[in-house]
Amino acid sequence: MKAKLIPLYFKSEPDEEFNQHLNILKELFSEEADWFNPIQLGKKLPEADAVIFPQILGEAYRKIDDFYTIKLPILVVTSEFGTVSMWDWEIVSFLKTKGFQVYAPYSIEMTQKLLKCLALKREMKSSKFLIYQENPGEGMQASIFKRFYWWENECTELINQKFGVEILRKSLKQLAEKVENIPEEEVAKAKNNLRIPMENVSDRALQNALKLYLAVQKEIEGDVTIKGIGTNCLNESYYFNTTPCLAWDLLFQEKGIMWACEADTLSLITQYILYNTLGTPIMMSNVYPFLMGMAALKHEKIDSFPEIQDPDDHLLIAHCGYFGFIPRSFSHEWKLKPKVLEIVHEDSTAIDAKFPEGKVTLAKIDPSLSSLLIVEGYLEKYVQYPGSDCRNGALIRVPNGHLFMNKLYSHHNCILIGHHRAELEVFAPILDLGIDVSTLTK
Repeated sequence: MKAKLIPLYFKSEPDEEFNQHLNILKELFSEEADWFNPIQLGKKLPEADAVIFPQILGEAYRKIDDFYTIKLPILVVTSEFGTVSMWDWEIVSFLKTKGFQVYAPYSIEMTQKLLKCLALKREMKSSKFLIYQENPGEGMQASIFKRFYWWENECTELINQKFGVEILRKSLKQLAEKVENIPEEEVAKAKNNLRIPMENVSDRALQNALKLYLAVQKEIEGDVTIKGIGTNCLNESYYFNTTPCLAWDLLFQEKGIMWACEADTLSLITQYILYNTLGTPIMMSNVYPFLMGMAALKHEKIDSFPEIQDPDDHLLIAHCGYFGFIPRSFSHEWKLKPKVLEIVHEDSTAIDAKFPEGKVTLAKIDPSLSSLLIVEGYLEKYVQYPGSDCRNGALIRVPNGHLFMNKLYSHHNCILIGHHRAELEVFAPILDLGIDVSTLTK
């Protein structure tokens, strides 16, 4: 989907400079935008995602009443390089003081991402997340799972009200029955056609994982509005003899469908927005701050954190035995392995994958869906604890561990490769999201 843009001009007719700049922008952003015919400032506007000024003039100061007729975001992209021209900063600043939502991108990449975000905002209004569950919180480890906000009707309704995304909930038990009815010949065909890096995975475990993949594939076939998917895979694991990790990897490869471990729709909406705007590899996982001590370690069956400098500013990241679920296309290293957690069936599988060491950004939308927490950190190394529930976890350093503890929204956090604060601060207002980063530096 592309952003729908209305080019605006000041005079009675567009002049030669306006037309030249507009043609340049159409060529530069042919993959990101669809364009209406230019309209004079002050005239009635059709439904669109934003207006754009390929040329902006000093008349803007004297036509402020015409600007008040604009009820859309305003883009000022006035240079031949797909950015704002430096000569237009004064006009942009003036319009902002009048309360207008003005975006003046200073790199072509930023313009591209703004356009993607505008298109995504519209796309979400016709998008669905498909979640399989029965009675969340009533199953395995109920004392933990009953606490999660993402299963509340309030959370589901809020996601729909805020972004337009509809969350469809289907029976996990019925899905399990459909998995059992997948013909063996279909499994054999999939096994022959797919190349899956594995280590110590039994034939039975692989067959179980492929059956779930094929069953879900049939469920969503033909419905292009499904953009995200998840199952209550740990809490209600007794319905299955497998885990959905491989299915989520394959469906992302095939259809770009995002995933939610444990049916966490708050993490899912965060991943969906950030990936489809930034185009950057992203994952979700559990966050274990060193400051939590044994309250964190006991869950992973670990005796102690690694001895390192500045332990208060470090996090251990681990989920389902490894760093967390990552699709192959996002990974530095990737293998399907036997399960680690006792909570799942003995023939289940898990993914052991890595991001490259270096810059990362932790991000999560808060429960009110009004704020996006952004913390830029560093993935320093991977640590292994044989025999534990953390066979291969990651160590991430953040700027201020104590303040981070007071900012966390959830034990689930999303992690992106690279630092993205500057980009997120620009596009978050398009989605009516505030940014929570100001106190996380020493």
